Amino acid sequence: MKPQVFRSKIAWFLGWVWMAFAGFNAVDLILNGRIPTALVAGAVLGVLTAAVFVGCLRPAIVAGEDGVLVRNPLRNILVPWKAVDAVRVSHTIAIESGEQSVRCWTPQASARERARAARRGAAAASPTSTGPKARGFDLQPKVSKAEQAALSAMAGRTHADWVAQQLTETAERRARLATERGTMTSTWSPTALAAIAAALILVIAALIFS
Repeated sequence: MKPQVFRSKIAWFLGWVWMAFAGFNAVDLILNGRIPTALVAGAVLGVLTAAVFVGCLRPAIVAGEDGVLVRNPLRNILVPWKAVDAVRVSHTIAIESGEQSVRCWTPQASARERARAARRGAAAASPTSTGPKARGFDLQPKVSKAEQAALSAMAGRTHADWVAQQLTETAERRARLATERGTMTSTWSPTALAAIAAALILVIAALIFS
């Protein structure tokens, strides 16, 4: 099974834009900076870059062979497919396993996205509209049955709702193949801790030499 990765595409894109910006400025500080000004600027840049990494680039939900891996900013939580009891959505996706539950950092359903989904649902519920006509011919674009079915399926749902459905269907399918239920496990993310440690080293160095 090829892993499926679900995340906020906007956060991921903006995160890489910041990384490119930070890389350009880091090179400029190394080539043209003067201590201690360069260290202070580097510390600020390092702290912001670490925050962008753990908050925008790292978080994701990965549906893999053995289970669903929730990558939150600082933690990795693995839930075996047979241990997934329910996937619920409020403003975040929550995966329940027995008495335990994990809230996913991304994707989230904002109030604005909920409002847009509600408008789509209202539009799908009344597909007929009084569009412009000329000489008895309806000028409204024709929608095929397949397109109408797709629109109806997504009507009233956010991206988080769609991800939750995908996880639920995969869990039901993969659970039938698993022999053991397994348990939810949670560990610290080495890459997140390394990013934070590097930022702290820069801050300490800036304090010492400034």
